[in-house]
Amino acid sequence: MDSKEAYLQCLERLSWAIDRLQAKVEPSELARIAELIVQPMIGPWRFFHTPQHIFDVGGNEDAIEVMAALFHDIVYVQVDRSINFNVSYYITPITKEVNKQLQIRDRSELSADATFEMVMLVFGFVPGEVLNPFSGQNEFLSALVAAKALEPFLKREQLLQIAACIEETIPFRAAESGITASQRLYDRLQAITNLFDLSFTDEEMRETVKKAVRIANRDVISFAYQSSAHFLANTWNLLPETNHNLTCCGFYTVRDYRVALQKMEGFLSYLKPDVIFRQFEGCPDDRTYQRWKTTAQYNLEIAKLYLGCKLAAIALLEALSSGLGIDVSLAMMMGELPDRAAKGLRLESFFPEIEKPYEPKIGVEAEVLNLLENGRAKSNSNTDLENSPLATFVVKIVGFDEMRYQCDRAKEFFRKNLDGDDFISDFNPIVTEIVVDSILKLFDSRKSTIYRYYNITSELKSKPQTNFRARPFLSNG
Repeated sequence: MDSKEAYLQCLERLSWAIDRLQAKVEPSELARIAELIVQPMIGPWRFFHTPQHIFDVGGNEDAIEVMAALFHDIVYVQVDRSINFNVSYYITPITKEVNKQLQIRDRSELSADATFEMVMLVFGFVPGEVLNPFSGQNEFLSALVAAKALEPFLKREQLLQIAACIEETIPFRAAESGITASQRLYDRLQAITNLFDLSFTDEEMRETVKKAVRIANRDVISFAYQSSAHFLANTWNLLPETNHNLTCCGFYTVRDYRVALQKMEGFLSYLKPDVIFRQFEGCPDDRTYQRWKTTAQYNLEIAKLYLGCKLAAIALLEALSSGLGIDVSLAMMMGELPDRAAKGLRLESFFPEIEKPYEPKIGVEAEVLNLLENGRAKSNSNTDLENSPLATFVVKIVGFDEMRYQCDRAKEFFRKNLDGDDFISDFNPIVTEIVVDSILKLFDSRKSTIYRYYNITSELKSKPQTNFRARPFLSNG
């Protein structure tokens, strides 16, 4: 989706929501707000948290949900490495940077601002609090921008609903003393309603939490995708957002790629299905909620084995390349991506046929092998292959149990508890020999190309000088 299309679609949704909320906003103001939203969403690092994502999260039935979704990712410091200049207009009076962390200003630095106070209470924050990037920082700042940008046009109760919906998108929160994040949000809404004397009934508060739950669940619905190939494709869109080196196609290093995989594998291994989706007073119904959790558990199982195999394979490549230096590009070791590779030559071009490939023992293994060999669904990023030829080749020789073992050893290698030689010494010698031989053949193919150009140059130099058009080496032009 290009910037113009994103802007027009955002403007259309804003207009629809404003009309449903019975607010009056001049077209020029709507255009300004649409631009405010879209600018950060089309930043150079956005591959998952894009305009399409906020449109999907908002749905198309409820104006509060649509409006909250449009704003809910407008601030994402880890991804953008900054805050959009126009967005910062609403944030700097409230926050400051201290020791490279964002912090809510102290009470003495803040002007009286009921809207800000209300948003802060929705999140349970206090003046002077240091914001945690992984515990509500981005959601709080996004909700603050939404509330301040819409303050001239919407009722305070509507601003509270929008802020509450954005608060609920803070992901992966477990219950505390048996109280869920959704229940805590409801309790805060009660307290805020009393404090600010809002015309907000108990039924409206409960419905607001249900709206928030619907948004939060749509925000993470990819975990419940029936296709693991599409779940992994969605996951892969997150890699370049927080591993910016991966956007430099052909230049990122073996280590860059490994670190990105390692962070994702660590996160998904830690994640529990119980904290992914929300439920509040029958929203969603028990059957849907349980189906989502079951599917998420299966997708996590697939992802952990898939990423574990890729980590074991990339560890072998990193160990083999460590003697060349830490900044060896993945393209040097594996070859360029197929659409860039000269004559289509890549590392896997030199792999031999495997006479008796490993046969998966269980369904999860069969699915992971299929994903490695045939690829994930296509993602927004074109900086990596959808399939995994090296991991596929190794799995077909050694099987999944060995890959699980090598993944554990790989993590010790990454922690520097094993050096490269130690890691290689306990890797299947048949695999190691074939991979080394294939790397040498890949290097030879490049050497042959250079020699070809060297021979062409030598032939040209041997011809009479009259065949050359005189050209100065330097020009003042």
